Amino acid sequence: MLPECKALANETRLRILEWLKDPATSFPAADTAGLGVCVGLIQQKAGTSASTVSAHLAILQRAGFLLATRQGQWTYYRRDEDRIRAFTERLHRDL
Repeated sequence: MLPECKALANETRLRILEWLKDPATSFPAADTAGLGVCVGLIQQKAGTSASTVSAHLAILQRAGFLLATRQGQWTYYRRDEDRIRAFTERLHRDL
């Protein structure tokens, strides 16, 4: 199984990717300013512990679906649209 597929095999990780597709709608209070959405807001929306959300975000990042930007004590996540597009094209081509 492709590591990307394993990353997508979890409902919470899929929801995180969906939320980050349109962060202005999913996180209206966030000031994304191109950085992405901070972990705290993602955790709050997911309704899980900080360690669980961090594990989900790390898996998505290792799979290439997310980019992380560290600013001070905060980490912001956003989708890597180029990598997501390449993955879906490869999936479409190979299947």
